[in-house]
Amino acid sequence: MRRNYKPEGKGHKRHWRRRQSHWQSDDRYRPRASSDLPNSNISAASSSGSTPSSSVPELPGFYYDPEKNRYFRLLPGHNNCNPLTKEGIMKKEMEVKRLQHLEEDENRKKSSRRGLNASLLHRKQQLGLLPSTTYCRRIHELKVSCMQRKEVSIVNPEPVGAGTHRYEFILADSSCERLFAVNDVENGVCKYGLLNLNGLWKDVPTVESHDDNPYFTNQKVVTACWASLNAPDSHILVCLLGKPEAPGYVSLFPACRFRTLSELDDVRPEVVYNIRISAWSCAWCLNPQLDCSYAAGLRNQVLILNTATDVQHTFRTNSDVLAQQFATQTLLLYNGCRSGEVFSIDLRVPYQSPTNWKKAVSFSQSSSISCLRLLNDENYLVVSDMSGKIKLWDLRMVKCVQDYEGHVNSYAHLPVHVREDEGLLLAVGQDCYTRIWNFQDGRLLRTIPSPHPASKDSIPSIVFSSYQGGKRPVPGLLMAVKKDLYHFTYDSDDI
Repeated sequence: MRRNYKPEGKGHKRHWRRRQSHWQSDDRYRPRASSDLPNSNISAASSSGSTPSSSVPELPGFYYDPEKNRYFRLLPGHNNCNPLTKEGIMKKEMEVKRLQHLEEDENRKKSSRRGLNASLLHRKQQLGLLPSTTYCRRIHELKVSCMQRKEVSIVNPEPVGAGTHRYEFILADSSCERLFAVNDVENGVCKYGLLNLNGLWKDVPTVESHDDNPYFTNQKVVTACWASLNAPDSHILVCLLGKPEAPGYVSLFPACRFRTLSELDDVRPEVVYNIRISAWSCAWCLNPQLDCSYAAGLRNQVLILNTATDVQHTFRTNSDVLAQQFATQTLLLYNGCRSGEVFSIDLRVPYQSPTNWKKAVSFSQSSSISCLRLLNDENYLVVSDMSGKIKLWDLRMVKCVQDYEGHVNSYAHLPVHVREDEGLLLAVGQDCYTRIWNFQDGRLLRTIPSPHPASKDSIPSIVFSSYQGGKRPVPGLLMAVKKDLYHFTYDSDDI
């Protein structure tokens, strides 16, 4: 029997199409299975990072929220009540990673190498299987992996004002007994003074502030270094950045200005030298052949000044000089430029004019130079730039002999710390992580996350030494971030 099928009405067909379009509009922001995608071979490897959203494809202009399991449009502006921007998303993801790394760092294994422990190293050293220098480096490597964080209490002679907030940077003297600390105060004002480290050995580490009469300035402190004018670390050399309404200064003043009021004499010592010029970098010369002299890196020139004779020498360059360091065994000054060039000036060679002089050594890296560190063997120089590259150069062959991978930097003037006796190299990146490398082979030993959320204004400043604190030395890492000081001390119980 033949059956006749009646076509359904047009109204029913329109209703079905409306339901289908409504279902498609609801599901268009939800991720589909990889088999339904036109390019199903796109996997998590093509997505960014190790975030929870790495299992779904990226859509230009959209952000995937793994909690709500759907895509949201990235808004271009900030006129909405709750805009989603790439900066905000990246900041949120970085904070999630930082908290994970903090938890992992607290529960991490107490050894950076397989089979590395103090008893085994000591046994090998007794049997003559391990040289003494290698034994010392391995022990410091083991101690670095065992460092535990403690908060440092700051003892102030007078209460600190409410406007004082984050540390700009800290700088230790050669004996690691004092810190020169620069604080950023509200309304663009900087305060700088000294911190005494004699109390780091206590159960609750303490430092004493010697800034009863601290120096205040409305100009940014670009850089500073300790100067040995009439005694080791007797003075401090400070570079203040100039403004349209105020010129820059390079000031040399005695460290005794920061003693407590009861220790100060009736007549305070005046500033030894104060030159009105804007400098990007400075370096004090410890070579006795060039006594009482310092160098300043300026815009397209290098200035060398003798504070005793007031004699100045100027060398014209093709780029701004951002980093400097004197050699101690020879009369050489190493300079790092904004262009990425590193060159040395031989001060033994006479020159006729600021433009008529020759470079002793010259080579380049891929970006602006941020820090120079000359080793005890002055044939080697550590150079870091603003692309995150840290390299060890052999100055005799003018060749890079070692890379230190993992550093993060794109534009900041970030220092590098070299501890040759311990066989360590340390640096803080723009991501606010402190990284420690084995200086010999360039292997990354430990990555320490910041105790505070990462931001451009909270990059930690560190000091590392195996004899911090003077009379009762406490080895470890001292970190200044925001208002706080932290001490990562060697824990002998774990070793």
